[in-house]
Amino acid sequence: MKKVTAFFLLLVFGLLGCKKEEREIKFWHFWSEPNQARVVREIIQEFEKINNCKIDVSELSWNDGKIKLILAFNSKTAPDVLELGSDWVAQFSSSEVLDTLSTQDFKFDKFYDYSLQPGKYKGKFYAIPWILGTRVLFCNLDLMKKSGIQQPPKTLDELLEYSRRINDSGFAYGFGANGSDPHRLYKKILPLIWTFGGDISDTNGNININNFITAKAFDYYFNLSRAGIIETQKQIDLLFVQGKVAFCISGEWLLDLITKSSNDLNFTTSLMPGLGTSAGFSFAGGEYLAINSKSKNKELAKKLIKFLLSEKNLLKLCREIPGAGFPADTNILKHPSLISNPNKHIFLEQLKYSKMTPVHPRWIEIEPILENALVEVLMQKKGVYQALKDAQKEIDLYNFNITF
Repeated sequence: MKKVTAFFLLLVFGLLGCKKEEREIKFWHFWSEPNQARVVREIIQEFEKINNCKIDVSELSWNDGKIKLILAFNSKTAPDVLELGSDWVAQFSSSEVLDTLSTQDFKFDKFYDYSLQPGKYKGKFYAIPWILGTRVLFCNLDLMKKSGIQQPPKTLDELLEYSRRINDSGFAYGFGANGSDPHRLYKKILPLIWTFGGDISDTNGNININNFITAKAFDYYFNLSRAGIIETQKQIDLLFVQGKVAFCISGEWLLDLITKSSNDLNFTTSLMPGLGTSAGFSFAGGEYLAINSKSKNKELAKKLIKFLLSEKNLLKLCREIPGAGFPADTNILKHPSLISNPNKHIFLEQLKYSKMTPVHPRWIEIEPILENALVEVLMQKKGVYQALKDAQKEIDLYNFNITF
C-alpha cells in the first residue's frame, strides 16, 4: 500500500512539475494604450481560466516594437505568439522565424484575398489576419456649402476641383496633404496608383515605380497638395476637427477625435473618389497573428490564436477600443454592433475597395525611398520623372526574383 501511495504521489508531483512549462507561453502585442491593454488583458485572463494556463503578456509600442521583436528572435527569447503589422510580416516570414499555419488548423476562406497576401510566403501561410482598418475621405459639409458644393466628390477630378474652389476662397484649406510624414505618405500615394489602374509590384515580387501610371499619381497628388496645405497626418486631423480643412483622407481614429472635440463639426465620410462611377481604392492596414517557429508549445499557441479570432473576442476588441478597426473575418466584420454609426459604415464599404502594402521582404527599406521621391516632387526639388528614375535605382538594390 505504501509503495502504491508513493508511486501515486510521485506521479502527481511529476505531472505538476512539468505543468508550468507545458501550460505557459509568451504573447507580445501592440495594444499598449491603457484602454487597449485592459481589453486585451481581459480576453487573455478568460483564456487562462478556460485553459488552466499562464500567458506572459508584453505590450509593445509601434515606435520600437519591431526592433524588440528582431532582437528577441536573434537572442532566442522571442514570444510564442506575436502580433505583426501587415507590412512587417514578409520580413519575418522570409527569415524563417515564423511557424507555418496549416489549413487544417485555421480557416483561410473567410478573409478578403488581399488581406491573406501579407501572411503568405512561397505558397504557405505564416500569419493570419486579425484586425483590418482602412482610410476614407472626410468632408466638411459647411465649407462645401459655402462654396456651392452639394455632394462629396465622387471622382478624382471632382476632388481636385472642389479643393481648389474652397482653397481659392481663402476661408479654409481645400485639401490636407501629407508631406514628409514617414510611414504615412506612402499610404496616400499607393491608392492613387491603384485607382489609376497601376501597381508597383510585378509578378516576380519586385518593386517598380518608374512608370507612367506612378508618374500620373505623383502629378495628381502634387496638384492636390497645391489646393490646400501640406502637413503631417496628426496636424491634418487637428485642422479638420477645427474646421480649417475641407477634405482629408484619414482613418477611424479621426471619428473618435471628432467625438471628443468640443467643436460642433458638420461633416460626413465618403468612399475614396475614383475615375468614374466606381469608388477609388484606399489603403488597408492589418494586424496579424503568428507563431514563433521555435515555440515549445505550439498547440497552446494555436489555441490562443483561435481564441483571439473568435467572434466574441473580436467583437469585444473592436467595440471597446475606439478606432480599432474591423475584424478581418468577413463573417464578423458586418456585425450590426460595429456599423451602427453611418460614418463607420463607410469604412466597412471602403474595405471592399482596398489593398495592402506590396509583399516584399525589404519593404521597410523601400518604403522611405518611395516617400522621399514624392517629397522631392512636393518640395519642387525634382520633377516627377527624375524623382522616380532616381528612386528606382535605389529600390533595385533590394529587388530580386521571389515568389510569394
